[in-house]
Amino acid sequence: MSPISLSSLALGPTSFIPTGKATFSVDDTVERDQVSLLPVGSFSSGGEDGSLFKAGYLVRVMDCLREMKEEERGELGLVLRAFTKQNCRICRVLGLWGDLGDGVLYLASEKQKRGNFLDKNLGCFEKEGVFNFALMGMEMCEAVISLHKEGLIAGCLSFSCFQLDDFGHIYLDLIEVLLTGRGIQDVVANVGFSGKKIGDGEIRMLFKDLLKRDVFVCPEVLLKLLEKEGTGVECCSLKYPIRYSSDAWLLSCILLRIVNGDVFSDEWVEYMCHIIVKGSENSEIDCSSVYTSSMEKVSSLLGTKFGAECVSLQQILCKCLDLDPESRSLVVDVWKCIRELVIRPQFDKMVKLYGASYDENVGRCMVVGKLCLLSRERTETQEKDELQGKEANGATDMVNGLTEGRIKWKDLQGHLDCVTGLAVGGGYLFSSSFDKSVKVWSLQDYSHVHTFRGHEHKVMAVVCVDEEQPLCISGDSGGGIFLWSINIPFGQEPLKKWYEEKDWRYSGIHALAVSENGYLYTGSGDKLIKEWSLRDGTLSGTMTGHKSVVSAIAVNNGVLYSGSWDGTVRLWSLSDHSLLTVLGEDMPRAVSTVLSLAADQHTLIATYENGSVKIWRHDVLRKSMQIHNGAIFTVSLDGKWLFTGSWDRTIKAQELAGDDVEVDVRHIGSIPCDSVITALSYSEGKLFVGFGDRTVKVYYHGK
Repeated sequence: MSPISLSSLALGPTSFIPTGKATFSVDDTVERDQVSLLPVGSFSSGGEDGSLFKAGYLVRVMDCLREMKEEERGELGLVLRAFTKQNCRICRVLGLWGDLGDGVLYLASEKQKRGNFLDKNLGCFEKEGVFNFALMGMEMCEAVISLHKEGLIAGCLSFSCFQLDDFGHIYLDLIEVLLTGRGIQDVVANVGFSGKKIGDGEIRMLFKDLLKRDVFVCPEVLLKLLEKEGTGVECCSLKYPIRYSSDAWLLSCILLRIVNGDVFSDEWVEYMCHIIVKGSENSEIDCSSVYTSSMEKVSSLLGTKFGAECVSLQQILCKCLDLDPESRSLVVDVWKCIRELVIRPQFDKMVKLYGASYDENVGRCMVVGKLCLLSRERTETQEKDELQGKEANGATDMVNGLTEGRIKWKDLQGHLDCVTGLAVGGGYLFSSSFDKSVKVWSLQDYSHVHTFRGHEHKVMAVVCVDEEQPLCISGDSGGGIFLWSINIPFGQEPLKKWYEEKDWRYSGIHALAVSENGYLYTGSGDKLIKEWSLRDGTLSGTMTGHKSVVSAIAVNNGVLYSGSWDGTVRLWSLSDHSLLTVLGEDMPRAVSTVLSLAADQHTLIATYENGSVKIWRHDVLRKSMQIHNGAIFTVSLDGKWLFTGSWDRTIKAQELAGDDVEVDVRHIGSIPCDSVITALSYSEGKLFVGFGDRTVKVYYHGK
């Protein structure tokens, strides 16, 4: 594969001047892993033969740049001019790269080989580690000071923004700063609603969400982002400007978090919630006392770790956390204080810092700037059109893309453990996880909308009721059943919740299904299928007969299908709960566990632990196939389209044909994956997939 030249362009309002070159391959994923990429625009694709040394390529990139607003282009030019040279502690910006394959223009920067290390070192510094902490803290300060020298304010920072090189030195990755800003904007947009005010509860959830990701943002920046979204904060009249000292707040938070681990986060959520919600003029005295109390705890935590020799560091880090930016220390002052832990002042006569003027009139905050919004405003339009499958000759779907070899996907990230279930309804995608949560994703642009929290055990299954009162229902391994309203605004508490009768011998709920007449069915570790009224949560019936865990259930045409670890599938009448028939009793025990079921009209699909699929029509076995090299954890059936996901990290698509007597199965295609497939849902031409590595993907036709 021939490499391409990546020109580093210094952009003026109308001119584009090449200033340097870097080289890497177009499609090589290893090379991509060596750079940080930020989407900054999009352009049409097609008509290229692979050679990028063409006027056509350059013209299209230039056209994309000219379409930007002047303020957007100005920020991009500022970053390119300032950081294409090697700056102290800043990863060098390589320039702009247009990927004709996905039609996206990227801003690219170097990525240090050792990557982010901070999340592996939380709370590990003790008294003997003060020297290592000081060296690390100095270099983090130097990186931020280099940013300030160019007139830029970060406004937000996360652990991922700091990278480690081969010599153990710390560098700031500007692309990660911008991506962190984009993530914060998305979180803020999901918490607030335009034209409304949010209170203490929403602010607390916001900070918990950010700190869980090890993302830090100061009060004045957060309020500015809420203001841009048209969202106000109840009982708050704070109007502090964003200054260079805003970054001192962020560095102080990160350094304290590194030293004290989760202890700092718990204390910090309460402090931030209080000063933002209560931080009005009428509560100034109250806020002052809360600040004093919180800083005493912060100082105590630092003193416990490092002892009396770090008193000055305690004081300056606390000063950086003052509510008023004008009262805070600057990052350069933090640097000087930390340096004194390494070199005593009487021996440090030769070092002076120049170049950081701190002219507040010229400082630009990256997280509230246009560059953070470029990927959101420009490339999401293209992604949305592709995800909706729009073409000039009508809608296309994932199946067509699979047969043509033109599949694309979008990653939905946010879960902290294995994804266990997916459901589509009410304009949303719902995903459940071992992390005890259910996440809500918009079907319009696949952005994260909300997270349902409250389960005390692993969430094992999720279903959706898409009727007059749309509901999301989740069940956990402790026997908990939670009903969530999916009307905007989303609530923090479930509409109802109840629990199965507890028994330590069994493992709670494994499967859920809903009937059209308003009943919920659960398959459980106690070998039972239970029917519950959605109106009041009362138990209205129990079906017995399985000899092991009920691992899968499905409802179709007045029949309930249940699959079990005992290797059988049982059919039940929904009207009187009577047993209609048992399928699979005569099969050899080697077939083993039924892992998933899907039913559509008179067709029933069952998948097994040994990688086989069995197809019944009118309760008669018509087809048995060995299609995977491992357990098939999940299946989705939509008309004639059958999708299976397995332990062998492969999704397989089949087309079902034939009549009631003979079933023909035609293999459509396979999708190799990076992790075990644990959940599938095919809806409106798109395939939603949950994985064991915590991710959710949307597969769709790639034009």
